[in-house]
Parts: sequence; structure tokens; C-alpha cells
Amino acid sequence: MAKRCRVGVVGCGFFSQNHLNSWHSLHAQGVDLVAVCDLSREQAEKAAKAFSVPGIHTDMAAMIAEGDLDIVDIVTQVNSHRALVSQSLDAGIATIVQKPFGRSLAECEGMLAKAQASGQFLAVHENFRFQHPHMMISDILASGKIGDPTWGRISFRTGYDIYSGQPYLREEERFILTDVGVHVLDLARVFFGEVHHLSAELQRRDRDVKGEDTATMMLRHLSGAVSVVECTYASQQLPDPFPATLIEIEGTRGALRLGADMSLTVSSGDQSTTINADAAVLSWAERPWHVVQDSVRNTCQHILNRWKEGKPASVSAVDNIKTYALCDAAYEAAGSGNATRPKH
Repeated sequence: MAKRCRVGVVGCGFFSQNHLNSWHSLHAQGVDLVAVCDLSREQAEKAAKAFSVPGIHTDMAAMIAEGDLDIVDIVTQVNSHRALVSQSLDAGIATIVQKPFGRSLAECEGMLAKAQASGQFLAVHENFRFQHPHMMISDILASGKIGDPTWGRISFRTGYDIYSGQPYLREEERFILTDVGVHVLDLARVFFGEVHHLSAELQRRDRDVKGEDTATMMLRHLSGAVSVVECTYASQQLPDPFPATLIEIEGTRGALRLGADMSLTVSSGDQSTTINADAAVLSWAERPWHVVQDSVRNTCQHILNRWKEGKPASVSAVDNIKTYALCDAAYEAAGSGNATRPKH
């Protein structure tokens, strides 16, 4: 009988519920969710009760010492990532950390170097590339149906109240780029390849937040393609497309467009086809979050499969630092007013 994978989750807050549900749903694939950890004992106990988890902790070191864990999934705020990742790697445990990877590019580089030096598995939970409609787009591009991508727009614009569930976001000095910006920049890499340089403009339109809540970027990719990547939490449009990412891609032989209603229109030659790209609503999911919730499970499933195979995840630390470097370059470009090359 194949060895089962023992998973511990650190952080039992708002978004962690999607991780807990995902790991719990992978029981038939060999996952046992055996431990949860949160600074709030009440939060940890609540999660443990909901998912029948035997191990309840408020200290990650104790969880590691008692858990005999194969994978630790860190779903906490970014200021804790470096210390928690270090503890997990030191214990020889395969580690997943929530995006953004770290507080700075240097911090990300330090965590990556530690994982590489020890030969440990380290992945970043980057889930937008695993959203069902985005995976469909990747498949269409790989098929060559619209030819080589030459131009695109990736847009995440909403006025949805994201602060009620995550009030700490209002206090982040580096805000939207490290929150949803890393997601849409990652999609740009997935669809168009690595980036030669980018330019960026940042805005703070809501005066009740400390950091930027709007970012508009233009990327020149090594392939020659150009993409416009934009995100805001201050949109006034109705109906609000949350949580949809609107995508347009033009290629050498066709084009595609993903709408807010999850309709995906693909044109090639004189033919145009529209299909429904919406994700299924999982038993524990709810609209409008279902596309995101499905992507969390897809990400966990992918990472689990790669861990079982002894291979790096496609969202490994080695890969994700390239996305984080785009985020870092966007801040530099916005500050200088000059196009900037990413450091990775």
C-alpha cells in the first residue's frame, strides 16, 4: 500500500478555509490532514473540529515535532513567511507557502537559496494559473490554434469589498501588486513567456488604504509579444466582474477573449466559437468564489502529484521568484518612470 501523505496547515484564517477544504477533499488521493496551527487557539480548534483534524497547535515548532509531517502548507500573512518556511525546511519537510512569496525580492532569494542548499521541496501557492478558464486558455495556446501570441490584455478590476475578510490589507504599504498583482503577472508569464522589461503606473484611489490599489503595467516579453496587465480594487463599474480575470489574446493566426460571464470566444481564420469556461461549483464552494476555490484545490492537487513523483511543482520557488521579480520591477519602474528589467 502506498504511503499516505500527512499534511499540516499553518494559518486557519479567511483564505485558509479554501486550503483546508482542498486538502480534506484529497483524502481519496492519499492525503491525511493531521494538524492545524494558528496563533489563535480558538481558530485552530474551530478548523480542527470542522475537518476532524487530530493535531491542534498554536506553535509551528510543536506541530512539526509532534506531527510526523510530509507537507506543511503555510497560509499566513507575508511577514511570517521567512521564519515559518525556514522552520519547515530545517525539519526536512516539503513546504508550500502562500503568495506573495516574501516581503522583498531579497527575502525570496534567501528562502530559495535555503531550499536549494538542502535539496528540499519548496513551492508557492500561486493558483491563478490553475483557474479552470485559465487552464483552458493555456491548452488553446499550446494547441497552436491561434498561432503564436503577439499581444494580450489581462485585467482584474473590481470594487468588491475584499477588506471585510482581510482588513489587514488596508495597512499594507505594498498593496495590490503583492496581493492580486502577482497573480495576473504570473498569468502573463504563463501565456506569453518570460519578460524582457516592463513599465508601470501605480495609483492610490481609495484614501483609506496605505498602499497602491491600482496598477497598470505594460510588458515586453522575450518572445516579442506585448501584454498589458492591470489590476484595481477601486473600480466603479457595474455589474462588477469579481472575481473574474478578463483576458484578450491575439496571435498570428487568431484570437481569444475570456469574458466576465466565463464565456471563452476563440477565433481562427473565418471561424469563431464560444464555449463556457466556468469552473464547477465544488460541494464546499459558493459563488462567486467558486472559480478561485476550484483553483485552490487544483493547485493542491498539482503540488501533491509533483511531490509524489519527486519532481518540482510548476509553481516551485525557482519558478515563482520570476513572478515576484516582475512585481519588484513594477515598483521600481513606477518609482523611476523608466522601463525596468526584472532581476530574474
